[in-house]
Amino acid sequence: MQKLPNRKTTHMDKISIDTAKTLDGLFRERVKRSPQSVAYRDYDVTREAWLDYTWADMGNAVKRWQTALSRENLAPGDRVAIMVRNCPQWVMFEQAALGLGLVVVPLYTEDRAENAAWCLDNAGASLLLLENMVRWDALSGVAGQLAQLKRIVILNATSQDIYQTGDPRAIASSDWLPETAEDIPLVQNDPHALATIIYTSGTTGRPKGVMLSQHNILSNADACAQIVTVTPDDLLLSFLPLSHTFERTAGYYTPMLCGATIAYARSTRQLADDLLIIRPTILISVPRIYERVYAGIEARLAEGPAIARLLFKLAVNTGYSRFEYSQKRAHWKIAHLLWPVLDRLIARKIMDKLGGRLWQVMSGGAALSPEISRVFIGLGLPILQGYGLTETSPVVCANRLDDNLPSSVGRPVPGVEVKLGEQDALLIRGPNVMLGYWNNPEATRAILSEDGWLDSGDTAHIDAQGRVTITGRLKDIIVTSTGEKIPPADMEAAILRDPIFEQVMVVGEGRSYLSALVVLSKRGWEVAATHCNAKNDPQALANDEYAEEIVLEKISRQISGFPGYARIHRALLIPEPWSVENEMLTPTLKLKRKKIYAHYQTRIEKLYTSR
Repeated sequence: MQKLPNRKTTHMDKISIDTAKTLDGLFRERVKRSPQSVAYRDYDVTREAWLDYTWADMGNAVKRWQTALSRENLAPGDRVAIMVRNCPQWVMFEQAALGLGLVVVPLYTEDRAENAAWCLDNAGASLLLLENMVRWDALSGVAGQLAQLKRIVILNATSQDIYQTGDPRAIASSDWLPETAEDIPLVQNDPHALATIIYTSGTTGRPKGVMLSQHNILSNADACAQIVTVTPDDLLLSFLPLSHTFERTAGYYTPMLCGATIAYARSTRQLADDLLIIRPTILISVPRIYERVYAGIEARLAEGPAIARLLFKLAVNTGYSRFEYSQKRAHWKIAHLLWPVLDRLIARKIMDKLGGRLWQVMSGGAALSPEISRVFIGLGLPILQGYGLTETSPVVCANRLDDNLPSSVGRPVPGVEVKLGEQDALLIRGPNVMLGYWNNPEATRAILSEDGWLDSGDTAHIDAQGRVTITGRLKDIIVTSTGEKIPPADMEAAILRDPIFEQVMVVGEGRSYLSALVVLSKRGWEVAATHCNAKNDPQALANDEYAEEIVLEKISRQISGFPGYARIHRALLIPEPWSVENEMLTPTLKLKRKKIYAHYQTRIEKLYTSR
């Protein structure tokens, strides 16, 4: 295990599941045990300063939020939604709601208004906490879909802002929250009762509401704490949205279980600065963040002298060889003696840009490139890749510091079973498996067997040590590098409703955004030529940037009902149609996705390197 510079002697203060019983019980026990310890750190824009919130501060604040919620005539089981960036108020709202037996529905702040409104309506949410007037302005355009909401609380709003909304349901949080808390009796929650509905992409283009119980999440947080060492001395930097199950369980409840401190990043754009300011010891991320850091390193090396590139390569190779030796998969080499010098000249300088104190980082939500994993591990930063689904709360498997095989997603976490089903489908069973999909028994039956095995839809290999390696997907689902899961066939069907399109294939597996390979119809080429004031020549138009912009605008209109992350950023115009004859289609006229991708791979790569 890598030693953390200047790390205190750690002490453990883990709360057991038996003591906590529920998520709100866990919060109250942490407040009781660690009242003066710092729970959260957040940047206050008005004061232009980072503020600390102790567990006692959080406990008192939650009582105020509970008092406000108790005045809304809500009953246990009612749904309340939150569309707010990561901040202590997110925690206050959720803990107050859970303590009253309410079901929390988290929404992505950057989601399309239409999709958020659909989720609110589908969940039957009675109350919504919004971040600011910008979010209100977006949702006001779909006000007709928000009829079930009885109250809309806006976190950062003035009384004048509320007056201008003209909506009697709207209120500023400063006016909604009482000055002092009342003594509100807490609901004795059933650990197996529904705690949250998390919306995830479904096969119809509309999201499905994953129902997770208190015990689903609590047991998974406890399992995470058993495989990753987290102590009250640790400081996590949180930047994945709390509406993302990975962040909620591993980056919110696991630290609470262990008494660690969480700092909320100001934004992804300011992440590099926040790493230097906060200097976290643990980081939880999706592959996209590591990809960005790696890209920055590569760019600097490309601009520098050749000797710098040689030293960097030597440092990575030497460091990774030491890692393989520490994992007992390789022999010691005399080149390892060079590490102290390479660490000082290369590795430490790069690690310092990440705050200089990281000793554990987790990656999940999508597959991490072996090349990127090798670089960071070689530089002395042990990345632990894991695997999970929203439907499993989410962590199923994870590598450990003393058993880290980067090409795999590790062994199942404690309490979780895995096995291979038909076509090597990975099946999962355990206390973390969801209750089902909200108001969708048919979809639930399709994925969850009567004896509790959940079909992941992924194919896998399990080695003799029990490590799982994901080998593919039974269903055509694109997983971006930010961890979002998108069904391309549904998007393609929506795009094809515009007659200018003849054939479409959406790509973006492991990428930061989606692109589309597009074959236009005869009319489509005519439309493109007219807008571009050019001849109707598909070969020429296929390389015309303005033609691409026209196509992207048409695509955007067709997929407006999909979640915000399912946006097409680039389009590759294909002059020649796909057919059975050129082996791009099956005899039943289905796309041969792998064949098409391989044929256009060079041009697809340019979609992610140009502009």
